[in-house]
Amino acid sequence: MLAAAALFLLLAACSGGGSDEGSAPEAGSSSSDLTIIQPGRPGEEASTGAPDGPIAEEPSHADIAFMQMMVPHHAQAVEMAELARRHADDPEVREMAARIRAAQGPEILMMSGWLETEGVEVPQPGDDPRDFDHSEHGQDPMMGMLTKQEMSELARARGSRFDRLFLQGMIRHHRGALVMADSVAAEGVDVIVNELAADVHLTQSSEIATMQELLADL
Repeated sequence: MLAAAALFLLLAACSGGGSDEGSAPEAGSSSSDLTIIQPGRPGEEASTGAPDGPIAEEPSHADIAFMQMMVPHHAQAVEMAELARRHADDPEVREMAARIRAAQGPEILMMSGWLETEGVEVPQPGDDPRDFDHSEHGQDPMMGMLTKQEMSELARARGSRFDRLFLQGMIRHHRGALVMADSVAAEGVDVIVNELAADVHLTQSSEIATMQELLADL
């Protein structure tokens, strides 16, 4: 899903006439002169169409804040999932943790690369996401993050106690990510950021439901 966002192409519409066909749009071209090509899902053809509105030339503050906050947010989830790989008792909990590591690890690299391209600070694992929330939308102050004490307690836990703490903590963590994704969906303008936010919302909503079922069965 994220690959589709990275592959968005803006092409000049055919204007007829010789060697100029297919060339990049000239300065001052309006969005009505452009066609968006969006790759389809596996087995589906790409779709084309005119953009719904003006194409943003640069990301909004909401886009940048979301990417900066999500890097350390994802990093803690990966850290929690790594603890589960070593300490979880339930094989389904270990499987869920493996899915989280596999999804969020590459997303951290993608988000860091996006931030570098935009020339803004790339947060490091362990940074507080709140340090990058300059807009202060009144969302959960911790954005679902576990405190240092809670992370230490999780690291010391073993077996079924670990499973319960992990699921409770990760459900809360995911809910914080959904709030962040909803916020940038309302205010962001960057196509890649919005694709990531949509993917986060879809994936983590599904994982919350699965983890709630696992927690009920413990």
